[in-house]
Amino acid sequence: MHYCRVSETESMQSGGRLVFAATPMGNVGDASARLIEVIQQANVIAAEDTRKFMNLCSRLGIRYTAKLVSNYEANEVGRIAQLLGAVSSGELVLVVSDAGMPQVSDPGYRLAVAAIEAGVDYQVLPGPSAVLTALLLSGLPADRFCFEGFLPRKSGDRIKALSALTREPRTMIFFEAPHRLAKTLIDMSQVFGPERAAAIAREMTKTYEEVVRGSLHELNEWALGEIKGEITLVVAGSAIDSAGEVPLSELVALVQERVAAGASTKDAASATALEFGRAKREVYEAVIAAKSGPITQG
Repeated sequence: MHYCRVSETESMQSGGRLVFAATPMGNVGDASARLIEVIQQANVIAAEDTRKFMNLCSRLGIRYTAKLVSNYEANEVGRIAQLLGAVSSGELVLVVSDAGMPQVSDPGYRLAVAAIEAGVDYQVLPGPSAVLTALLLSGLPADRFCFEGFLPRKSGDRIKALSALTREPRTMIFFEAPHRLAKTLIDMSQVFGPERAAAIAREMTKTYEEVVRGSLHELNEWALGEIKGEITLVVAGSAIDSAGEVPLSELVALVQERVAAGASTKDAASATALEFGRAKREVYEAVIAAKSGPITQG
């Protein structure tokens, strides 16, 4: 068991310190006083993109005297020994990502794990978070949610990952590249159903911030145009949890809704079966049977 008394860690002015800090997502007014203070006090600053960090300091109107080093995905592992060595030598090491909190789909996790294993305590300075900001902007339930990060780039792998979430009852939050957004929404419509509620938060806290709310089908229609900027996608959870089973008659009705929205009977039945954990053939045959009479079985 590793136990860290943060108050003692914060008081070690003469000893080395490792600090992870959140940076503004766009509006520099979101920079905390603690972030500005630690930037000015740091001996070493590990930034995901050194140019963006220098730009941030320029916009904040502050100077730093620290040694500035890059710390991105490709060289993160190679930086660990250097950064922990600096802490051990009594230096204040600050770790920041381009925007938001380090470790959340950004470098930082490997260093944190290595620090724990080496018995090096670290601090986290809270601040802007794309995950929580988008969740609040979405208007979807926030009492329970899960963060899924970036989905796989290939459609087949993406559908497989989404299929594992078909019965997830919590609100789901994803990051996505603007050029893949439309394809991702198509796959989500296929797996979750086109009427699942969702929201897109684009360029949060920046000049052209935009929030679009609606069904996955409606969001897909919107995303057919040219999309630019940072994208966070929030999707409502399933109304049926893993312990429940939806009557076959309700699944047939859902398939019929999807067909009315433009999906083929085969695709709609397949997507519905995936979403609710039923056999594709069972759902498809029930839909065909419903054309000649009502569904009475569960």
